[in-house]
Amino acid sequence: MDVEPLSTETIDSVVREYANMVYRLAFAQVRSRSDADDIFQEVFLRYVRNALVFQSEEHRKAWLIRVTINCAKKHWASLWRRRTEPFDDRYAFSLPEENGLDEALRKLKPKYRAVIHLFYYEGYSVSEISKILGVKESTVRTQLTRARARLSEMMEGEL
Repeated sequence: MDVEPLSTETIDSVVREYANMVYRLAFAQVRSRSDADDIFQEVFLRYVRNALVFQSEEHRKAWLIRVTINCAKKHWASLWRRRTEPFDDRYAFSLPEENGLDEALRKLKPKYRAVIHLFYYEGYSVSEISKILGVKESTVRTQLTRARARLSEMMEGEL
């Protein structure tokens, strides 16, 4: 990838285009608004700092997804996060089953939340998720199966 200076107009259009996707993925990974805000900011700062030239919009989108997931992993591994008490800043949903699903998703491991989010919320296929995450397709299928089973177990307890 080449490096090219970005105009304010270009940056604004990329942020407008991908802001929701990046934020949703960050929130799906960390399940906290304040942490998702931090990851969102870091992703777009990296985008501006790196000023990369992408082959296509799909390439740009995949790069943003990969960086979002990497920032979430960095968040989980940070010593600061381990030494602090999490701030409960969950979204309040109007339907009880939505709150139950949110709680179940919160309990999943981040690797499972990532594949669930990319598959169901972003609409990526297993092969596309495999390329984005840099893992084998069989790994993605296994993670989806395990995540679905775990969610099903947790949701049955709710009902």
